[in-house]
Amino acid sequence: MKRFVTSMAVAASLVAWGSIASAQSVGIATSNPGSLFHNIGTAVANAANAGGLNTTITPATSPNQFIPFLNSGGIEFGVANFQEVSYALTGDAWWTGNVNENLRVVAFLQPLVEAIFVRKDSDIMSVADLRGKPMTDGYTAQNTILPQLDAFYSTAGMTRADVVPVNVASVVAGADAFIAGDAVGFIFAHGAGKVREADAAVGGLRALGVDDSSDAALAAAKSHWPTAYFKKLPAGSMPGVLEDTIYIAFPQVVFTHAGVSDDVVYQMTKAMYEQSAAMGETFPPMKAFKPAEMRGDPGNVAYHPGALRFFEEIGLK
Repeated sequence: MKRFVTSMAVAASLVAWGSIASAQSVGIATSNPGSLFHNIGTAVANAANAGGLNTTITPATSPNQFIPFLNSGGIEFGVANFQEVSYALTGDAWWTGNVNENLRVVAFLQPLVEAIFVRKDSDIMSVADLRGKPMTDGYTAQNTILPQLDAFYSTAGMTRADVVPVNVASVVAGADAFIAGDAVGFIFAHGAGKVREADAAVGGLRALGVDDSSDAALAAAKSHWPTAYFKKLPAGSMPGVLEDTIYIAFPQVVFTHAGVSDDVVYQMTKAMYEQSAAMGETFPPMKAFKPAEMRGDPGNVAYHPGALRFFEEIGLK
């Protein structure tokens, strides 16, 4: 019931947005300001506008709140990690049988690379050092985060029971709890504005990577987050990356619903392909987006026909 009420509240805000939008406008649902997906959604919207679409972003706390509204046709596009879209389509995991069968993939973006951040001047040098310490947990409005934390802890032979939970609603709230000194660490995606804010607020961060990067450790991580893989970032490439470090990464997508017209999805896909420089100018981490790789493996989620039309037109396999 709590999830239903929350979803209805999000829907109400999105409907209010829709009532003032012109008939030619399209919307992109994102997570809240400060989050990676808000930054990405803004960049995609700018590319779409440069490509001739009239596009506006609409924030919610997280994709698990706006996905049902998008599935019902309340807004045209969204940005999220691919695993969540896959779960939402089938009703698996925290969707508890609530199927969102109208979801369709538009394009794959650059991978999301995630870390657990602690203070640079702390004595916490690895995930294992979090044992017994206060760490952000709960994430009541963002269901993806707990299994991602489980994946991280599994590389150190730990579970969430090995830390002292500091319950928060979202990753942005978790970063705020860390800044306030309520927790020794928080999980967030590299490149997000909130990470830079935390870095400045505490005088520097250390971005903890996986404790073990073996095939067995990856299998353990994938048992919690099936699309996870390991990715190395070089020292200095992001705030908190103090040396070459291996992190958990997973794919992220722009997605839509089956009822959006082929022409609109075609235009969005084309704009992302042709205006990728505009995305990188808006949000520098999106310079890692490679248009030639936007037709990734969609697994159990079908591509929208409008996206396929563009891919086939340019010969993108």
